[in-house]
Amino acid sequence: MIVCETVSSMKKARRQMAGRVGCVPTMGYLHEGHLTLLSRARQENDHVVATIFVNPTQFGPHEDLASYPRNPQRDLAMLEGEGIDAVFMPSPEEMYPAGYATYINVEGLTDRLEGASRPGHFRGVATVVAKLFNTVEPHRAYFGQKDAQQLLVIKRMAADLDMNVQVLAVPTVREPDGLAMSSRNTHLSPQERQAATVLYRALTLARELWRSGERDAERLRRQIIELIQKEPLASIDYVSVADPDSLEELAHINSTALVSMAVRIGRTRLIDNTLLGGQSAAHP
Repeated sequence: MIVCETVSSMKKARRQMAGRVGCVPTMGYLHEGHLTLLSRARQENDHVVATIFVNPTQFGPHEDLASYPRNPQRDLAMLEGEGIDAVFMPSPEEMYPAGYATYINVEGLTDRLEGASRPGHFRGVATVVAKLFNTVEPHRAYFGQKDAQQLLVIKRMAADLDMNVQVLAVPTVREPDGLAMSSRNTHLSPQERQAATVLYRALTLARELWRSGERDAERLRRQIIELIQKEPLASIDYVSVADPDSLEELAHINSTALVSMAVRIGRTRLIDNTLLGGQSAAHP
């Protein structure tokens, strides 16, 4: 496994790869969800490149950049065990050298949900992913459905900028009690970890209401909110019942809806989502 810390060394390694190349961008502190992405990439490509980069431009001034969990040596050992061909793990100075001044804005999709709660977040995401695509030049790139809005933003960017990469969604990997796997889960105390299951319970309620025939989006939102509010350690950022492709909030669910939420458990902000009915760009 080749470990590349500079753009030039990654480009050199990439030139040695014949056939199809898959890419799994990560911020490190790998867990079973990442390994699922890597496994899918291995199955569908001749070579796989993982990237590890905690991207400072997607964190707001009061967010958890400094405390975001990191363990690069553990990550590299896991990636080697997975048979990955190369890892690109640049420094912030390598990705954003002195004088750096170019950013990508994906308009419309980024106005809502995570974009509204975290101004500038998707500007940072789109910019760094574009830079990673330009460096790795993958044929396919793999992202988890847990970050459904991010997936839509990256798909839109790749299409609008004529990038020669197929952006693919991989289903959310969950703990046995339903909590979506996330590096941020490590911040939860045992009591908070138990409280965090409220997100999955809320999504389960949404699916049950949908199966029972509920199509009024506002009633759905209200019942989800009421369930979450019963958990004393939970503080709601948003609960959304939206069109799964435009992310516009729905009044009535005609065919499909993306139910998504951001909830703070203690000081840790968690997101999750589920698709009701059908398929979408983010949920194949």
